[in-house]
Amino acid sequence: MLLFISLILATVGYALFSYHKRRQLLLNIRSHFDGPPSKYFLGTAPIFFGKSIPDIYDIITGWHKVHGEDVAIIAAFNELVLDLSSSKNVEKVLLAKSIKKSDPYDFMVPWLGTGLLISIGEKWFQRRKIITPTFHFKILESFLEVFNKGADVLIAKLDAHAGKGEFDIYEQVTLYALDSICETSMGVQVNAQKDPNNEYAIAVKQMSTFILRRVFSALRSFPSLFFLYPYAREQKRVVRKLHNFTNSVIDSRRKMLEQEHANSKVSFEQQEEDVYTKRRITFLDLLLSVNVNGKPLSREDIREEVDTFMFEGHDTTTSGISFTIWHLAKYQDVQQRLYEEIDRILGKDKKTAELTNLKIQEFEYLDMVVKESLRMIPPVPIIGRCLLEDMEMNGVTIPAGTNISIKICNIHTNPKIWPNPEKFDPERFSKTNEDKRGPYDFIPFSAGSRNCIGQRYAMLEIKLTIIKVLASYRILPGESMDRLRLKADLVIRPDDGIPIKIVRREVC
Repeated sequence: MLLFISLILATVGYALFSYHKRRQLLLNIRSHFDGPPSKYFLGTAPIFFGKSIPDIYDIITGWHKVHGEDVAIIAAFNELVLDLSSSKNVEKVLLAKSIKKSDPYDFMVPWLGTGLLISIGEKWFQRRKIITPTFHFKILESFLEVFNKGADVLIAKLDAHAGKGEFDIYEQVTLYALDSICETSMGVQVNAQKDPNNEYAIAVKQMSTFILRRVFSALRSFPSLFFLYPYAREQKRVVRKLHNFTNSVIDSRRKMLEQEHANSKVSFEQQEEDVYTKRRITFLDLLLSVNVNGKPLSREDIREEVDTFMFEGHDTTTSGISFTIWHLAKYQDVQQRLYEEIDRILGKDKKTAELTNLKIQEFEYLDMVVKESLRMIPPVPIIGRCLLEDMEMNGVTIPAGTNISIKICNIHTNPKIWPNPEKFDPERFSKTNEDKRGPYDFIPFSAGSRNCIGQRYAMLEIKLTIIKVLASYRILPGESMDRLRLKADLVIRPDDGIPIKIVRREVC
């Protein structure tokens, strides 16, 4: 018995010694940065006790105002997290070769698998190479047909709110973006705008909620304890439903393409230009047609890429559109100038014009407005990375395994780069002003080799939607508009909707 007790005491003593030794290492690293106070065992956790998710978002984005551009955080149980917003360190991390996505991304693996968002190494390189042609300008041009059609449905649905009280534009745009992403990625029409109770639409929304809960859970550092979550069983049921839907679409699309190929209607061995112009090619079509090392992608491989595209595409675009509308409601002078640009370019056909890529490129002020909205409220405000090798930063070695948070939201409001950063000013993105900034001062779609592959897709859909909405309605602020609060898992969201009002524009 005495020997047993001695072994326990020795083990505990060694564990405490190792813990203390690591803490001294972390304190030395933090001396090269600055950061919030940290308890010996609980780290910064007590700061968040009793706080709501919007409160937590305000706290972690507010640290940079107190502690500077780069912040070192010693979290619970000696977990080191670096919150970065300085150009030099952000560039160093985003250009690093030995790096992966940080731990919170793992919460998406049950749904997304290890697709392009999460994969690393050779798998990521191969998938990126395969998927890049999806965003060929001719394919994007064909997607505009889907955007135009979906936006017209959105305009018709909004008419029920014209001339009435405030309503949540975020929810309406979510359904529109889901319709668009389903049709462009899978070639299926879920008609979420016409049927908000669509099972797939509900499942996507539920899964986003589950991920948000896990990101802010006290058990987030212990993934093996996921079964203790009250919604663990429900999440499995929802994931099964999402996977079954995607699998059924993959199977039916594969049969359709095989039939077309047999009938010689389309061949992916044709010249690139012929394939892109033959008919609208979806993201799924491309995945079904490629080979890696002489073998086609498996159904699971295809499903994880389609689901990844779904998740990344509809949530981020929803935020980009919705918060641009919110800014236009808040800044009536900007809205009026943008409407005048729409009227000048589209004239009397502005409500019915079929918008092409070439036509959208004519809207210079729209480009400035959208970029300024993405600066102030980037759809992905924080991106996470984890070091796979040691890295020097601020004159000290940061050990492999350290989680890095790149605070895009703080980069975009750095007063050294953006004078009066809380002011909404599209002129920041005039050609003259853009040339004055560095490549890491404005990164709404990240930067480096792992930047957002779908950024042109997102910008096209955002711009087209704003043109369509403004051509038909004047946007007004809702009474509760100034009470807007933000929350974020990986994507920024309003805590309780985005309240606006609209009035019909007179036909002229």
